[in-house]
Amino acid sequence: MWLNEIYQQLDPVAVAIGPLAIRWYGLAYLAGFLFAAIVMWRLQRRWGLDLLLDDLVSIMTGIMTGVILGGRLGYVLFYGKGYYLEHPLAILALNEGGMSFHGGLIGAVIGAYIVCRQLGISFATMADLAACGAPIGLFLGRCANFVNGELWGKETNLPWGVMFLNTGGGAVYRHPSQLYEALLEGLVMFLVLYVLSRRVPPRPQGVFLGTFLTLYGCFRFLIEFVRLPDAQMGYLLGTNWLTMGQCLSVPLFVVGVLLILSSLRRNEAQRIYL
Repeated sequence: MWLNEIYQQLDPVAVAIGPLAIRWYGLAYLAGFLFAAIVMWRLQRRWGLDLLLDDLVSIMTGIMTGVILGGRLGYVLFYGKGYYLEHPLAILALNEGGMSFHGGLIGAVIGAYIVCRQLGISFATMADLAACGAPIGLFLGRCANFVNGELWGKETNLPWGVMFLNTGGGAVYRHPSQLYEALLEGLVMFLVLYVLSRRVPPRPQGVFLGTFLTLYGCFRFLIEFVRLPDAQMGYLLGTNWLTMGQCLSVPLFVVGVLLILSSLRRNEAQRIYL
């Protein structure tokens, strides 16, 4: 089990200075936002949209705020199962983990929309740009999940199985489902969106966001078959079928497909300022 040997040598803490510990998970978030901003900046220049750098910084601030708040609140609502109603102060305990992608996505959309309205920027085009950069953050975040030894998968006898002994996985080899997600939600989605974005003039508004939602919904639904659900939630149907992640991913897939079809029919050109 070659991957297991690599995992056992990893430390979730990147740098420790006295009581201060900087974890790879936090660095992954920071790097994800930074690389997403770089992708958005370079892509809008390729499309000839002339976005101001100050406006991009403002939009990224709105997105980051939305991701953090939405991700946490989404976890509380979707996966808390009443725990946070009894322990409301635990909502603020971000150091204990608990972030939801689907909540973070909703938060990012709201945060970006508010800033775009204030600046007179086309939200549709900005959402397309953000969709092209987001898979890098997903890749880094899932790799950090692997380093943390969280969100692991079901038991397996495949040669790349990993033992998550220190985080409750037991002395059994499990699917490194975090890395499956990093591959599909990160690398594969980025490559697909990158290829789509190469055309100039660019494809109509909404195509990129729709593609992002469609691919994520599909990939996440499939990976949930080898990923264990959150312990407090379990399976929603029977003993081994349907997880909360799958329930939340189906609407993303449907919305994504509808958005692609609607965007192609409207055929509205990409533009930054209204």
